[in-house]
Amino acid sequence: MGIDLVSLLVSFLIIIALLALVVYQLMCLADLEFDYINPYDSASRINKVVLPEFITQGALCLVFLLTGNWLLFLLSSPYLYYNVRLYMRRQHLVDVTEIFNLLNWEKKQRLIKLVYIVVLLFFCIFWMIWTVLEDHDDEL
Repeated sequence: MGIDLVSLLVSFLIIIALLALVVYQLMCLADLEFDYINPYDSASRINKVVLPEFITQGALCLVFLLTGNWLLFLLSSPYLYYNVRLYMRRQHLVDVTEIFNLLNWEKKQRLIKLVYIVVLLFFCIFWMIWTVLEDHDDEL
């Protein structure tokens, strides 16, 4: 197993962690929408995982950058830029008093993130399979 395959496996696991964080946020928003949870609990649960999501995305970009996966780095950098922009403008946390007014926007935002991460996951799986087949051809 080459270093490329190990780095792609690590990035695959990081992408799965990102998926779990975004799905958790969507579940909290859906619970709020169907009135299974109150706004304070929903906002506090979402706000607890926002920074870990941002840090995980930064780690993913760093892994892609350090291992030389330039295409995957370029594909994941707009998501990192968006997260950094939200953090710098202090719009990354969900406000308890405005959560019902912004519920559709918050859900749409996280659904777009989810689709983006799934596309990135497919690219990562493709490159992982490509690397395994390339290593297999080199051995023959």
